[in-house]
Amino acid sequence: MRTQAELARRKKELLEFFYDSTERCPVIAAVKNDEWLEKSSSSVCEIVYVLYGNICTIRDIVHEIKKAGKMAVVHIDLISGLASKEISVDFIRKFTEADGIISTKPHLIKRANELGLFTIQRFFMLDTITFNNIKKHVRDTRPDVVEMMPAGLGKMIRYALEEVDGKPLVASGLVLDSDDVMGALSAGAIAVSTTNLEVWKSVE
Repeated sequence: MRTQAELARRKKELLEFFYDSTERCPVIAAVKNDEWLEKSSSSVCEIVYVLYGNICTIRDIVHEIKKAGKMAVVHIDLISGLASKEISVDFIRKFTEADGIISTKPHLIKRANELGLFTIQRFFMLDTITFNNIKKHVRDTRPDVVEMMPAGLGKMIRYALEEVDGKPLVASGLVLDSDDVMGALSAGAIAVSTTNLEVWKSVE
C-alpha cells in the first residue's frame, strides 16, 4: 500500500508527463480495437486512451501501450464487465498498468484520485444545463484534466476554460481533420483526443 506522499508524488509525475507530452504532440490517440492499438504504438502520439476491452483483455491491452512507452488511460465506463462502482477503479489500479482513467461519473473520478490514478472527467455538451454544472462538478471531484465533447465548439471551449478551475482541457469528438485540432488548440484546449487515424498521422 502506497503512502499518501507517494501517491501525491506519482500524481505530480503523471501530470508533468501529460503536460510535456501534449506540448510535444497535442493529439491523443483513442483506440477502439486491436488494429488501432497496434497503430497507436507506432504513432507519435504519446498518450493513448483505451475505449474498448473487457475484464479479461484490459490488462493485456494496457500492457501493449506501456510496452510502447506511452501513457495509458482507460475509459472505465466503456470496459465490458466493470460495473459503475468504486471497486471497478480498484480493479484497474490493482490488475493493470494503467496510468489513469476517463469517466463521466464523479464517484469513479473521486475513487481514482484516492488511489493515485491520473483522472480525466469527460463532459458531453448537450445543453446549457450541462455547461452550467461543469464548475460544480469539477470542484467536487477535482479531476486532473477536464475533457469536453464535441471538439469543434471553439466558442464553448473558451467559455469552458473559465469554468474548470484552472484544469487543463482536452477537446474530443467529431475531429474530422487537422483543422479541427488547430481550432480546438487555438480556442485554448491543451490537446485533442480522437479515434481518427488520419489525424494521428497529421502530426507526424
